[in-house]
Amino acid sequence: MNRREVLQRAAWLMSGAVAVPVLGALHGCSRKPDAIAPLTLDSAQRAIIAEVAEIIIPRTDTPGAADVGVPAFIEAMLKDTFVSADQQSFVSGLEDFDATARRAHGAPFLKLPQAQRVALVQTVHDSAIEAAETRRQKRQEWKALEHDGALPVRQLRSLKKQLTSILKRDESPSQRVRPFILTMKELALLGFFSSQPGATQILQYLPVPGRLEACIALSEAGNGKTWALETPYRF
Repeated sequence: MNRREVLQRAAWLMSGAVAVPVLGALHGCSRKPDAIAPLTLDSAQRAIIAEVAEIIIPRTDTPGAADVGVPAFIEAMLKDTFVSADQQSFVSGLEDFDATARRAHGAPFLKLPQAQRVALVQTVHDSAIEAAETRRQKRQEWKALEHDGALPVRQLRSLKKQLTSILKRDESPSQRVRPFILTMKELALLGFFSSQPGATQILQYLPVPGRLEACIALSEAGNGKTWALETPYRF
């Protein structure tokens, strides 16, 4: 699968399980003014965001995250759509991410060689996905037992206590919120596909739609590309 196909599939996935602030932006939801606190990122934090975004969407035969202004988009989203608690969770996650680089390699993320940066982003991302999947499976296991009705109530309560204990043990306070790397990925994809290059070079965008043809194969509707959802922006 090439990069274009990966990004096309990611566009479909953006309507799936995403962070609440990102989901609100996708649906045009605005926060109450008093729910948004001022946020100021320092130069090091901005540089980490820019580098991680570029690793997620690097420049190849199409523009990368930096080329279309994704870092500025992410900062604007944090300031304008994230409530104070979500902003602080993101910043804390960013700092934890940098601390992970220091623990693993003895240097801050931005001081690592490029290959180590890419490997660290991949490792942290895969770990976050694995942890989320483990929690999902444990919750599904409990729901299946609860609705099965084959076990006595007392045994169900005992199993529920065990599963709850496991979930609490596996989820530290920093893990109970959306992981930094997953929020970064969501915002990077949203920013990229909202940009003019992302909407017109990866997706298909038609500013003046023609007649409605509801029952045709996707392969016939613009060479199989996913449709851009809105008017693309220049950041």
